[in-house]
Amino acid sequence: MKPGPIQEADVVGLSHDGRGIARIDGKVVFVDGALPGERVSLRIVKRRRHMDEAILGKILVPSADRVAPKCAHFGICGGCALQHLVPSAQLAVKQAQLLEDLSRIGRVTPERIIAPLRGPEWGYRRRARLGVRYVPKKGRVLAGFREREKPYLADIRHCEVLVPPLRALPEALAALVETLTTREQVPQVEVAVGDNATALVFRMLQAPDPQDLAKLDAFGRAQDLRIYLQTGGIDTIRPLHAEVSPLRYAIEPFGIAIEFGPADFVQVNRSINASMVALAIDELAPEPGDRVLDLFCGLGNFTLPLAHRCGSIVGIEGDSGLVAKARANAALNQIGNADFFAENLFEPPKFGPWAAGPFDRVLLDPPRAGALEVVSRMASWRPRRVVYISCHPGSLARDAGILVENQGFRLVAAGVMDMFPHTTHVESIAVFERRE
Repeated sequence: MKPGPIQEADVVGLSHDGRGIARIDGKVVFVDGALPGERVSLRIVKRRRHMDEAILGKILVPSADRVAPKCAHFGICGGCALQHLVPSAQLAVKQAQLLEDLSRIGRVTPERIIAPLRGPEWGYRRRARLGVRYVPKKGRVLAGFREREKPYLADIRHCEVLVPPLRALPEALAALVETLTTREQVPQVEVAVGDNATALVFRMLQAPDPQDLAKLDAFGRAQDLRIYLQTGGIDTIRPLHAEVSPLRYAIEPFGIAIEFGPADFVQVNRSINASMVALAIDELAPEPGDRVLDLFCGLGNFTLPLAHRCGSIVGIEGDSGLVAKARANAALNQIGNADFFAENLFEPPKFGPWAAGPFDRVLLDPPRAGALEVVSRMASWRPRRVVYISCHPGSLARDAGILVENQGFRLVAAGVMDMFPHTTHVESIAVFERRE
């Protein structure tokens, strides 16, 4: 539609995707780039039945929480949505979203609010998936994240949230791929940073020729990067040079080392991950003789630090490859009281003997879909305490409602963790205690 006339409105809230919320004649209007407390001018560009969408004109009265974005690409690149909002206010918005979802979806309210976990606000991201595309109209290759609300790659040269050595990686990658004969056959590059090395996984739709292999090798040596190629599914990932040791990260202060592959899931923010593990263990409060269950355990990120604080622990993960690596990580750290099993946690009828329980404590860290199937049988394990780590407040709220309403638990605490500063992603923790 043709943009509407210039109008003025007061911004009263922030949506889940970071847009300002205003009301005009009683109808909700989402305004990209506006912040709560501001008076703005705007033009409506999309009209819908229950809400409209608008573009920001001028900020007539700015919010006291507005700051100048650090990145020159902010507003175009879709990687960040909140750089114009001071970090403390970002966390307040995320905490409010969590509490609102718990109340509205789960109909529960925590007895205690856990203070937000904070870490570095810039240069924190150790995992990223960068799109790559040769754009004929520009006559060059672009590398980075997609534009905000659009399917196109943003034309960016650097990224302020990538760990410091990789800040200029988008520009360097674009320059490299531009020289390859297969430049139109490289759709993405996966970035994985360990404490000991940094890996790049080049997705290749066409096998590179010797000339391209030589260029990739030279780039890796010059940038001190390990280069991997992926010609099909994840199982086709191979290092450019055969002899490479696993990537590794430490979890302080537990003295735990986790080895992982370049495509394995690890938490994006190293600092917050260490703080999160410590917080989860403190809230779970295991005792020396406890039997603990860790669901969706992955590589053992929570399992192995917990093993030092309990009698025994069982880690369950759906990916058999990750289970094998978790067992290897237990051996690496000389941990003998942890058992790991591969199990589809969304199919309880097929659970193996491990599920007979009981367990004194349960920790779970599910994907965005949540853990509906396992929380629905939590009471059968009779844990005294449950800690739920969540990457989606909506699914957490749903599951919290089930635990409180149907499984005999109290929601004793909840809070947020700043895993992804400057984005709308909400990482949260909830603590449940069995009602006696």
